[in-house]
Amino acid sequence: MKYIILVGDGMADYPVAELDNRTPLEVARTPNMDYIARFGILGRAKTIPDKMSAASDVANMSILGYPPEQYYTGRAPLEAANLGIELQESDIAFRCNFVSTSNDTLIDYSAGHITTKESDILINFLNQRLGSREIRFYCGVSYRNLLVIKDAPEDLLAVQCFPPHDIIGKDISRHLPKGKGGQLLVHLMQESAKILSSHEINQVRIDLGENPADMIWLWGQGRKPNLPTYKEKYNLTGGIISAVDLIKGLGKLLGLEVVNVPGATGYYDTDYAGKARAAIEVLKDKDFAFLHVEAPDEAGHNGDLREKVTAIERFDNMIVGKILSVFRRRKNFRLLVLSDHPTPLSVRTHTSDPVPFGILGRDIFGSGAPGYNEREAQKSKLFFGSGQELIEYFLRLEK
Repeated sequence: MKYIILVGDGMADYPVAELDNRTPLEVARTPNMDYIARFGILGRAKTIPDKMSAASDVANMSILGYPPEQYYTGRAPLEAANLGIELQESDIAFRCNFVSTSNDTLIDYSAGHITTKESDILINFLNQRLGSREIRFYCGVSYRNLLVIKDAPEDLLAVQCFPPHDIIGKDISRHLPKGKGGQLLVHLMQESAKILSSHEINQVRIDLGENPADMIWLWGQGRKPNLPTYKEKYNLTGGIISAVDLIKGLGKLLGLEVVNVPGATGYYDTDYAGKARAAIEVLKDKDFAFLHVEAPDEAGHNGDLREKVTAIERFDNMIVGKILSVFRRRKNFRLLVLSDHPTPLSVRTHTSDPVPFGILGRDIFGSGAPGYNEREAQKSKLFFGSGQELIEYFLRLEK
């Protein structure tokens, strides 16, 4: 039996006025996801537990079948796992974005989607100027970097930190880390602004009309998590395909094979077809493949309607379509397609609304829904109150 989960990050949305009050999923050309809705089953699932942040790490941990209320310790430790950073019990890792600012306003959570090469140079610069035995910066992918504080006090876990993609266009001074111990984080962020703005990389970026990486933003802190492997929990071998460090790090912690696709960027230009090929390769000798695409989420954060529709169509054509072409006529497969959380264009950040899902494959009989989208899923009586309930239904339908 082969199990396949395809996640279009942030695909789900609210009705958009410019689309005659339809969502991007409703207007996008998605014949393959529509096929799943028609000949499989359609429903909704709540992937974000009550009182938890509507974050991709929380949602994808939930989808994989690990209740975040029990296992989640923070976003940064997941990314650290993918970067091969061995956290000690006393360490705390922070997500460290390069951001762009103007007059006390955060204008870009990604510093113009700075290249990893540029980011690496700036991270080395930060280590020279702000690093120490206790404080070290690590380069990730593009703007997504890490800070690790060794022998960190427990107070730092409780500091209120704001995800930068949630405060675009808002005052920086009002959204700096708050709480006991937060002064260290504020100091590092403010010092970074002093030293990064004059770096030659940023001067070049400004000359080219690109947003500079003129400040770091610290958030998503946590200690090393303790997770049972997928083999231990579900008795399945598998692989994970994503461009995003937190997804790949989660895969490593779960004992899944992490497949690095050279053209996977985590942005609009990601190699969709390469990801599909990687999932098919994983399934040759493993039970399970989890494929994640970030592009729709990035378009949602950017408030870019055209790119969100395009990302959904590419996901449907080059990933869902390719997987279906290989497995549609096989008897022993099951395919789940869904959004991990909505990233509505109108709010440009994640929300905790339930998401539509579709399941196709063995022991599943067609619901006859005309399409895969939020409106049609709302009509379905099939609803799961957690990602764990959904994944257990998906994996054990035959029982």
